[in-house]
Amino acid sequence: MCQLLGMNANTPTDVMFSFTGLATRADEHKDGFGIGFFEDKGVRVFIDHASARESAIAHLVKTYPIHSGNVIAHIRKATQGRVALENTHPFVRELWGRYWVFAHNGDLKGFQPRLHAAFRPVGDTDSERAFCWLMQELAKAHAGVPQIAELTCTLRELMPELHRHGTFNMLLSNGQALWAHASTHLHWLVRQHPFRAASLKDEDVRVDFASATTPADRVAVIATEPLTADETWTAFQSGELRVFVDGAPLAA
Repeated sequence: MCQLLGMNANTPTDVMFSFTGLATRADEHKDGFGIGFFEDKGVRVFIDHASARESAIAHLVKTYPIHSGNVIAHIRKATQGRVALENTHPFVRELWGRYWVFAHNGDLKGFQPRLHAAFRPVGDTDSERAFCWLMQELAKAHAGVPQIAELTCTLRELMPELHRHGTFNMLLSNGQALWAHASTHLHWLVRQHPFRAASLKDEDVRVDFASATTPADRVAVIATEPLTADETWTAFQSGELRVFVDGAPLAA
């Protein structure tokens, strides 16, 4: 299975500590990597079908000064679709005049929805197909941009259709919020004042967040498996959907 990383914060935040932890796991998940992050209404997306351990694009990302309120990253272990650039997550579409970024971990069997012209997959993965279907159903359900709570209700109604076809762990963002759904493995935490140091589980890297933050800062991190060894991560329940805004989960 692939590995997901999401970040949602109340102020543009450096994601490189967490991305380093994710990229370390690319020895097993070597079929491509990608990261998308919002800057105001714009979004930058870097993808490569090479391993994050070897990719020159991954090296560029590690040296790029990423500061964003919403980030989605992914390292791929292919299940459906060949190893190719067009099958590399995260995927991007436009809806209601905003970019949407999506990444998936899992394997959907027999999911072949009817898709109209506005949302069609470019590659041949179940993941991109699911993303196109989600965008299509959101567009059908709402004439314009709904409030976050209303969007969350619609997504909660759509998740069982995907969940019943197999494993559907996903991250989705439009730059205003970050939605996360789990079928199997997904974990989250919130870092806020008083900040302290944390160490990556898979790499000899330690960061003292107190020295790089203000008391008003808050950031939520979502990952397939906990990235740090000395922080308390909360596991998603199977079938659970959460939305994160300004660095915190909203009430269900």
